[in-house]
Amino acid sequence: MATLLHLDSAALPQGSASRDVTAAFVQAWLEQNPDGTVVRRDLAADPLPHLDAAAVVAGADDPLRRELAEELAAADAVLIGAPMYNFTIPSTLKAWLDQVIIVGHNAGPDSPVAGTPVTVVASRGGSYAPGTPREGFEFVQNYLEKLLTSMFSAEVDFIVPELTLAHSQPAMAELIPLAEASRAKAFDEAREKAKALASRLAA
Repeated sequence: MATLLHLDSAALPQGSASRDVTAAFVQAWLEQNPDGTVVRRDLAADPLPHLDAAAVVAGADDPLRRELAEELAAADAVLIGAPMYNFTIPSTLKAWLDQVIIVGHNAGPDSPVAGTPVTVVASRGGSYAPGTPREGFEFVQNYLEKLLTSMFSAEVDFIVPELTLAHSQPAMAELIPLAEASRAKAFDEAREKAKALASRLAA
């Protein structure tokens, strides 16, 4: 049966929009695919070391990098929780990417990850959608889409719960209805995408 690699990178173990939505995705995936396998890495609770000179030189001969690359290659689908921190991804997720991308081994046109569906839950406290004042500060979707498609030729899709700070920031109080609508849409998309993907891989 299909294997889902599930990565979370939000620093907070509770109250994280990205974690809540990835959990809903996994639940729907398992409901549709009860015999499937979920391999989970909590990159915040168990962070990987930053890439150093020895690991760069070793490449796929480095035990950790080889383990991560094999884990990724074995996945039929990948789910990534990627909250926006300071306009970009958490450093824990960047560390995973730096470790797992091995040029000459799994990166390039013949990548074993080519065609693998990757769903990214890209939560953010405000809105960086096209037409908003901070559109130019969006370095999560833009970065991950370019990286995952160019390095791995992966099939990348995004779920974007936004305005997640509306309930805690008085200046954003008027945006609470929009925040709630975005959250509800994210959960609906997570469940729909998970079920569709599980069915597609089981076919």
